Amino acid sequence: MPGLNTVEGQSMKQEVFLPDDYSPAEDEPFMNDKQLEYFRRKLLNWKAELLAGSRDTIEGLQDGTRNIPDVADRASEETDRALELRTRDRARKLVGKIDAALRRIDEGEFGYCSVTGDPISLKRLDARPIATMSLEAQEKHERREKVHRDD
Repeated sequence: MPGLNTVEGQSMKQEVFLPDDYSPAEDEPFMNDKQLEYFRRKLLNWKAELLAGSRDTIEGLQDGTRNIPDVADRASEETDRALELRTRDRARKLVGKIDAALRRIDEGEFGYCSVTGDPISLKRLDARPIATMSLEAQEKHERREKVHRDD
């Protein structure tokens, strides 16, 4: 179609200018282009940091394979490796949540509670951009989860 910018069947969005010191504010329209771009960049940077950490861990584990004769030293190193692998597993799961948040941005669902449909506060999203529920819905969910866990 003439006039429509597409790449492999996907429409291209015009790049949003975002000042370096930009921070979402309550007095602007909720989830406007600047806010969406702010959260997109925040999520992409977070993901890049996690992936870089994973690469460092893999390199460290490959380099760290050595024969340690002292049993206590070997046990200590194995404990450190196990902890590092658990940390990386958490990071892997977090990357999945970041990807899901990026999809919500693309689909126009980012910033809205998956339970109530109400906007999630900007303060909450800035602190935890992968949040899918408003603070009230999250607290209600956790209380319900705690009650069922105690059974």
